[in-house]
Amino acid sequence: MNTAAMVGKFPPVVNVASVPQRSPFRYPGGKTWLVPYVRRWLSSLDPRPVELIEPFAGGGIVGLTAVFEDLVERVVLVEKDEDVAAVWMTILDCEGAEWLALRILAFEPTPDNVRAVLAETGELPLWERAFRTLLRNRVQRGGILAPGAGLLRKGENGRGVASRWYPQTLARRILDIAARRSRIRFIAGDGIAEIRARRGRPDLAFYLDPPYLAAGRRLYRYSEVDHPGLFALACELTGPFLMSYDDAAEIRALAADHGLEARRVPMKNTHHARKFELLIGRNLDWLD
Repeated sequence: MNTAAMVGKFPPVVNVASVPQRSPFRYPGGKTWLVPYVRRWLSSLDPRPVELIEPFAGGGIVGLTAVFEDLVERVVLVEKDEDVAAVWMTILDCEGAEWLALRILAFEPTPDNVRAVLAETGELPLWERAFRTLLRNRVQRGGILAPGAGLLRKGENGRGVASRWYPQTLARRILDIAARRSRIRFIAGDGIAEIRARRGRPDLAFYLDPPYLAAGRRLYRYSEVDHPGLFALACELTGPFLMSYDDAAEIRALAADHGLEARRVPMKNTHHARKFELLIGRNLDWLD
């Protein structure tokens, strides 16, 4: 089937402005556009899973949506990147979340102040590390946290490094997440190991969003993933799962080799260009 014919099968590109923004991160490869699909997927599951695990959490938008909209009782977020983990651990600490929100509200994002924070070296206390990570995420191009990412230059409306710094919004999101901390568990560690440990749990749902083949190395500190091994592990899961991937021939082949269904869904990237990504699962009839 040609691309034009396939495009006609799908709904329009999701307007992310219509989707509630829950995450404090401005994350490359973020999945805000996927939220309407996740709602449909989780709502289609019978019985309803008691818990959703997001083993490559990053900005955690899928897990946060599931909790905020009561699609599951609990979520488990897993992240290997130590800086990103510091943010989640701080937010899910009641005192840490309040400290972080106040620190953000009090910070003046001048170029000198930003550079001073980012230049800090050595082992920082956890809460300070979380603040530095969120600042980096907001002032570096594309929100990229991988080593070598540069600072915003012009930014939005020519406002430079301050153009993505919305202190009131960030503080509100942090405190909203902290208010639901009894339903959110965070694990700093290897997502693959956490999937493997839960593969015999039919009452759990899994959302698998590993670093993508094409862009992973540029965007993430820990970008190396055994993709064939992940597909094999997904097929061992007794609970429902949904995978999202870049629309690559290698990934489509892996899905076919493991008897999984793959569908192309439209989205827009950070440059507002229309593109397609893949959703993969045992059965994607809920997409229809």
